[in-house]
Amino acid sequence: MVDYVSQDHAPAAHPESFDAGKVIIEHVSNSGLDHPLIHFPLVFGIDLSVTKHVMMLWIVALVILVVTIVSVRRYLRQDRLVPTGFMNALEAVVLFVRDSMVEPNVGRKWTSVWTPLVLTFFLFILCANAIGLIPIFEVAGLLDRFVLHTDHESFLNRALHGGATATANFNVTAGLAIITFFAVILAGTKANGFIQHWKNLVPSGLAWPIYILLIPIELMGMLVRPFALTMRLAANMTGGHIAILAILSFVFLFAEMAGQSFVGIGVGLAFSVPIAVAITALEMIVVLVQAYVFALLSAVFIGMAIHAHH
Repeated sequence: MVDYVSQDHAPAAHPESFDAGKVIIEHVSNSGLDHPLIHFPLVFGIDLSVTKHVMMLWIVALVILVVTIVSVRRYLRQDRLVPTGFMNALEAVVLFVRDSMVEPNVGRKWTSVWTPLVLTFFLFILCANAIGLIPIFEVAGLLDRFVLHTDHESFLNRALHGGATATANFNVTAGLAIITFFAVILAGTKANGFIQHWKNLVPSGLAWPIYILLIPIELMGMLVRPFALTMRLAANMTGGHIAILAILSFVFLFAEMAGQSFVGIGVGLAFSVPIAVAITALEMIVVLVQAYVFALLSAVFIGMAIHAHH
Protein backbone atom coordinates (compact mmCIF):
# COMPACT_ATOMS: atom_id res chain seq x y z
CA MET A 1 0.00 0.00 0.00
CA VAL A 2 1.29 3.42 -0.88
CA ASP A 3 1.06 5.92 1.98
CA TYR A 4 -0.16 9.31 1.02
CA VAL A 5 -1.70 12.39 2.50
CA SER A 6 -4.66 13.85 0.70
CA GLN A 7 -4.57 17.48 -0.30
CA ASP A 8 -7.48 18.23 2.01
CA HIS A 9 -5.50 17.06 5.04
CA ALA A 10 -2.03 18.18 3.94
CA PRO A 11 -0.33 20.66 6.27
CA ALA A 12 -0.43 24.27 5.17
CA ALA A 13 2.64 25.38 3.32
CA HIS A 14 4.91 27.70 5.26
CA PRO A 15 5.32 31.14 3.77
CA GLU A 16 8.64 31.74 2.12
CA SER A 17 11.17 33.19 4.54
CA PHE A 18 12.88 36.50 3.92
CA ASP A 19 16.09 36.03 1.91
CA ALA A 20 18.23 39.11 2.56
CA GLY A 21 20.95 38.05 0.12
CA LYS A 22 18.49 37.58 -2.74
CA VAL A 23 16.84 40.94 -2.07
CA ILE A 24 20.16 42.78 -1.91
CA ILE A 25 21.51 41.25 -5.11
CA GLU A 26 18.22 41.98 -6.85
CA HIS A 27 18.49 45.67 -5.93
CA VAL A 28 22.12 46.26 -6.91
CA SER A 29 22.66 44.03 -9.95
CA ASN A 30 21.70 44.65 -13.53
CA SER A 31 18.25 43.49 -14.62
CA GLY A 32 20.03 40.99 -16.84
CA LEU A 33 18.65 39.11 -19.81
CA ASP A 34 15.94 37.53 -17.64
CA HIS A 35 14.14 40.87 -17.44
CA PRO A 36 15.15 42.84 -20.56
CA LEU A 37 13.43 46.18 -20.95
CA ILE A 38 13.61 46.04 -24.74
CA HIS A 39 14.22 42.65 -26.31
CA PHE A 40 16.34 42.39 -29.46
CA PRO A 41 17.18 39.23 -31.42
CA LEU A 42 20.65 37.73 -31.27
CA VAL A 43 23.31 39.34 -33.45
CA PHE A 44 26.21 36.95 -34.18
CA GLY A 45 25.21 35.05 -31.04
CA ILE A 46 25.24 38.18 -28.85
CA ASP A 47 22.07 39.31 -27.08
CA LEU A 48 21.83 43.09 -27.51
CA SER A 49 18.65 43.46 -25.48
CA VAL A 50 18.40 46.67 -23.45
CA THR A 51 18.83 46.05 -19.72
CA LYS A 52 18.18 48.44 -16.86
CA HIS A 53 21.75 49.69 -16.61
CA VAL A 54 21.79 50.39 -20.34
CA MET A 55 18.60 52.40 -19.89
CA MET A 56 20.19 54.30 -16.99
CA LEU A 57 23.20 55.11 -19.18
CA TRP A 58 20.84 56.61 -21.75
CA ILE A 59 18.98 58.58 -19.08
CA VAL A 60 22.21 60.00 -17.62
CA ALA A 61 23.53 60.95 -21.05
CA LEU A 62 20.20 62.57 -21.97
CA VAL A 63 20.02 64.55 -18.72
CA ILE A 64 23.56 65.90 -19.13
CA LEU A 65 23.00 66.70 -22.81
CA VAL A 66 19.69 68.51 -22.30
CA VAL A 67 20.75 70.44 -19.19
CA THR A 68 24.04 71.55 -20.76
CA ILE A 69 22.56 72.61 -24.10
CA VAL A 70 19.64 74.47 -22.53
CA SER A 71 21.89 76.25 -20.02
CA VAL A 72 24.48 77.29 -22.62
CA ARG A 73 21.88 78.49 -25.12
CA ARG A 74 20.08 80.50 -22.47
CA TYR A 75 23.40 82.07 -21.45
CA LEU A 76 24.29 82.95 -25.05
CA ARG A 77 20.94 84.74 -25.49
CA GLN A 78 21.69 87.04 -22.55
CA ASP A 79 23.09 90.52 -23.06
CA ARG A 80 25.37 90.30 -20.04
CA LEU A 81 28.57 88.22 -20.15
CA VAL A 82 28.51 87.27 -16.46
CA PRO A 83 26.64 83.95 -16.06
CA THR A 84 23.92 83.60 -13.43
CA GLY A 85 22.00 80.79 -11.80
CA PHE A 86 22.74 77.25 -12.93
CA MET A 87 25.09 78.43 -15.68
CA ASN A 88 27.24 80.06 -13.02
CA ALA A 89 27.51 76.73 -11.19
CA LEU A 90 28.25 74.89 -14.45
CA GLU A 91 31.01 77.37 -15.30
CA ALA A 92 32.50 76.88 -11.83
CA VAL A 93 32.63 73.12 -12.42
CA VAL A 94 34.28 73.55 -15.82
CA LEU A 95 36.89 75.93 -14.43
CA PHE A 96 37.53 73.63 -11.46
CA VAL A 97 38.16 70.63 -13.71
CA ARG A 98 40.32 72.65 -16.09
CA ASP A 99 42.41 74.55 -13.54
CA SER A 100 42.64 71.98 -10.71
CA MET A 101 42.70 68.65 -12.52
CA VAL A 102 43.81 68.96 -16.12
CA GLU A 103 46.26 71.85 -16.35
CA PRO A 104 48.49 70.86 -13.39
CA ASN A 105 48.86 67.36 -14.84
CA VAL A 106 48.96 67.70 -18.63
CA GLY A 107 50.43 71.20 -18.88
CA ARG A 108 49.01 74.40 -20.32
CA LYS A 109 49.82 73.40 -23.90
CA TRP A 110 47.52 70.36 -23.76
CA THR A 111 44.85 71.70 -21.41
CA SER A 112 42.31 72.60 -24.09
CA VAL A 113 42.83 69.19 -25.74
CA TRP A 114 42.10 66.97 -22.73
CA THR A 115 39.76 69.10 -20.61
CA PRO A 116 36.63 68.01 -22.57
CA LEU A 117 37.35 64.31 -21.92
CA VAL A 118 38.11 64.72 -18.22
CA LEU A 119 35.11 67.04 -17.77
CA THR A 120 32.87 64.47 -19.48
CA PHE A 121 34.15 61.77 -17.14
CA PHE A 122 33.46 63.95 -14.11
CA LEU A 123 29.95 65.04 -15.10
CA PHE A 124 28.86 61.63 -16.35
CA ILE A 125 30.07 59.72 -13.29
CA LEU A 126 28.73 62.37 -10.89
CA CYS A 127 25.30 62.32 -12.52
CA ALA A 128 25.16 58.51 -12.72
CA ASN A 129 26.19 58.17 -9.07
CA ALA A 130 23.69 60.79 -7.92
CA ILE A 131 20.74 59.33 -9.83
CA GLY A 132 21.49 55.97 -8.24
CA LEU A 133 20.79 57.47 -4.80
CA ILE A 134 17.33 58.72 -5.78
CA PRO A 135 14.67 56.03 -5.04
CA ILE A 136 12.93 56.51 -8.39
CA PHE A 137 12.07 52.88 -9.02
CA GLU A 138 11.15 52.15 -5.41
CA VAL A 139 8.52 54.92 -5.58
CA ALA A 140 7.42 53.63 -8.99
CA GLY A 141 7.04 50.14 -7.50
CA LEU A 142 4.80 51.43 -4.71
CA LEU A 143 2.77 53.42 -7.21
CA ASP A 144 2.33 50.36 -9.40
CA ARG A 145 1.38 48.12 -6.46
CA PHE A 146 -1.30 50.36 -4.99
CA VAL A 147 -2.47 52.50 -7.92
CA LEU A 148 -1.52 51.37 -11.42
CA HIS A 149 -1.67 47.55 -11.04
CA THR A 150 0.14 46.96 -14.34
CA ASP A 151 0.78 43.50 -15.74
CA HIS A 152 3.76 41.51 -14.44
CA GLU A 153 5.39 41.65 -17.89
CA SER A 154 4.81 45.39 -18.38
CA PHE A 155 7.74 47.70 -19.07
CA LEU A 156 7.36 49.28 -15.61
CA ASN A 157 7.50 45.93 -13.80
CA ARG A 158 10.55 44.86 -15.79
CA ALA A 159 12.23 48.17 -14.93
CA LEU A 160 11.79 47.46 -11.21
CA HIS A 161 14.32 44.63 -11.40
CA GLY A 162 17.97 45.50 -10.77
CA GLY A 163 19.76 48.57 -9.48
CA ALA A 164 19.57 52.11 -10.79
CA THR A 165 23.28 52.95 -10.39
CA ALA A 166 24.91 52.28 -13.75
CA THR A 167 28.39 52.99 -12.35
CA ALA A 168 27.94 50.05 -9.96
CA ASN A 169 28.17 47.81 -13.02
CA PHE A 170 31.72 46.66 -13.69
CA ASN A 171 31.05 46.60 -17.42
CA VAL A 172 30.24 50.32 -17.35
CA THR A 173 33.30 51.30 -15.30
CA ALA A 174 35.47 49.03 -17.45
CA GLY A 175 34.22 50.87 -20.54
CA LEU A 176 35.16 54.21 -19.00
CA ALA A 177 38.57 52.86 -17.95
CA ILE A 178 39.24 51.52 -21.45
CA ILE A 179 38.60 55.02 -22.83
CA THR A 180 41.22 56.32 -20.39
CA PHE A 181 43.61 53.55 -21.44
CA PHE A 182 43.49 54.50 -25.11
CA ALA A 183 43.50 58.23 -24.26
CA VAL A 184 46.82 57.71 -22.46
CA ILE A 185 48.33 56.02 -25.53
CA LEU A 186 46.95 58.73 -27.82
CA ALA A 187 48.23 61.52 -25.56
CA GLY A 188 51.72 60.06 -25.42
CA THR A 189 51.76 59.51 -29.18
CA LYS A 190 50.58 63.06 -29.97
CA ALA A 191 53.10 64.62 -27.60
CA ASN A 192 56.16 62.45 -28.25
CA GLY A 193 55.53 60.38 -31.37
CA PHE A 194 54.45 56.74 -31.57
CA ILE A 195 57.91 55.17 -31.25
CA GLN A 196 59.10 57.53 -28.54
CA HIS A 197 55.92 57.00 -26.51
CA TRP A 198 56.62 53.30 -26.17
CA LYS A 199 60.32 53.92 -25.55
CA ASN A 200 59.33 56.24 -22.70
CA LEU A 201 57.83 53.32 -20.81
CA VAL A 202 61.29 52.50 -19.47
CA PRO A 203 64.21 54.83 -18.71
CA SER A 204 67.13 54.83 -21.12
CA GLY A 205 70.75 54.12 -20.33
CA LEU A 206 70.23 50.99 -18.21
CA ALA A 207 72.06 47.68 -18.58
CA TRP A 208 70.20 45.44 -21.09
CA PRO A 209 69.45 42.60 -18.61
CA ILE A 210 67.40 45.03 -16.54
CA TYR A 211 65.07 45.68 -19.48
CA ILE A 212 64.14 41.98 -19.53
CA LEU A 213 62.57 42.48 -16.12
CA LEU A 214 61.52 46.12 -16.44
CA ILE A 215 59.58 46.00 -19.72
CA PRO A 216 57.06 43.31 -18.59
CA ILE A 217 56.55 45.19 -15.32
CA GLU A 218 55.79 48.43 -17.14
CA LEU A 219 53.42 46.70 -19.55
CA MET A 220 51.61 45.15 -16.60
CA GLY A 221 51.43 48.58 -15.03
CA MET A 222 49.67 49.90 -18.13
CA LEU A 223 46.97 47.25 -17.68
CA VAL A 224 46.72 47.65 -13.91
CA ARG A 225 45.78 51.33 -14.14
CA PRO A 226 42.47 50.84 -16.00
CA PHE A 227 41.75 47.79 -13.84
CA ALA A 228 42.18 49.92 -10.71
CA LEU A 229 39.88 52.60 -12.14
CA THR A 230 37.29 49.94 -12.94
CA MET A 231 37.30 48.25 -9.55
CA ARG A 232 37.52 51.40 -7.42
CA LEU A 233 34.48 53.11 -8.89
CA ALA A 234 32.20 50.06 -9.21
CA ALA A 235 33.13 48.61 -5.82
CA ASN A 236 32.54 51.89 -3.98
CA MET A 237 29.15 52.47 -5.59
CA THR A 238 28.06 48.86 -5.02
CA GLY A 239 29.35 48.68 -1.45
CA GLY A 240 27.35 51.66 -0.22
CA HIS A 241 24.07 50.31 -1.57
CA ILE A 242 24.75 46.86 -0.16
CA ALA A 243 25.46 48.34 3.28
CA ILE A 244 22.20 50.33 3.29
CA LEU A 245 20.12 47.35 2.15
CA ALA A 246 21.81 45.03 4.67
CA ILE A 247 21.03 47.41 7.54
CA LEU A 248 17.40 47.78 6.44
CA SER A 249 17.08 43.99 6.14
CA PHE A 250 17.37 43.74 9.93
CA VAL A 251 13.79 45.00 10.15
CA PHE A 252 12.42 41.96 8.30
CA LEU A 253 14.86 39.47 9.79
CA PHE A 254 14.04 40.38 13.40
CA ALA A 255 10.32 40.52 12.66
CA GLU A 256 10.51 37.04 11.14
CA MET A 257 12.57 35.59 13.99
CA ALA A 258 10.29 37.05 16.66
CA GLY A 259 7.11 36.31 14.75
CA GLN A 260 5.88 39.81 15.57
CA SER A 261 5.90 42.75 13.20
CA PHE A 262 6.26 45.30 16.00
CA VAL A 263 9.68 43.83 16.84
CA GLY A 264 10.88 44.61 13.33
CA ILE A 265 9.37 48.09 13.51
CA GLY A 266 11.19 48.71 16.78
CA VAL A 267 14.51 47.55 15.35
CA GLY A 268 13.95 49.78 12.34
CA LEU A 269 13.16 52.90 14.36
CA ALA A 270 15.92 52.35 16.91
CA PHE A 271 18.72 51.08 14.69
CA SER A 272 18.17 50.41 10.98
CA VAL A 273 16.68 53.72 9.85
CA PRO A 274 19.16 56.01 11.71
CA ILE A 275 22.15 53.97 10.52
CA ALA A 276 20.81 53.80 6.95
CA VAL A 277 20.30 57.58 6.93
CA ALA A 278 23.87 58.09 8.16
CA ILE A 279 25.26 55.77 5.46
CA THR A 280 23.16 57.55 2.83
CA ALA A 281 24.65 60.88 3.93
CA LEU A 282 28.10 59.32 3.58
CA GLU A 283 27.13 58.02 0.14
CA MET A 284 26.36 61.59 -0.95
CA ILE A 285 29.99 62.43 -0.25
CA VAL A 286 31.19 59.24 -1.98
CA VAL A 287 29.18 60.20 -5.09
CA LEU A 288 31.25 63.35 -5.49
CA VAL A 289 34.56 61.88 -4.35
CA GLN A 290 34.45 58.93 -6.77
CA ALA A 291 33.67 61.20 -9.73
CA TYR A 292 36.56 63.44 -8.69
CA VAL A 293 39.00 60.54 -8.19
CA PHE A 294 38.24 58.90 -11.54
CA ALA A 295 38.56 62.19 -13.44
CA LEU A 296 41.71 63.21 -11.56
CA LEU A 297 43.47 59.87 -12.06
CA SER A 298 42.58 59.95 -15.75
CA ALA A 299 44.22 63.39 -16.00
CA VAL A 300 47.25 62.14 -14.05
CA PHE A 301 47.73 59.11 -16.31
CA ILE A 302 47.40 61.26 -19.44
CA GLY A 303 49.89 63.75 -18.03
CA MET A 304 52.34 60.95 -17.22
CA ALA A 305 52.27 59.85 -20.85
CA ILE A 306 52.81 63.42 -22.12
CA HIS A 307 55.58 64.29 -19.68
CA ALA A 308 57.27 60.90 -19.44
CA HIS A 309 60.66 62.47 -18.77
CA HIS A 310 59.34 63.91 -15.51
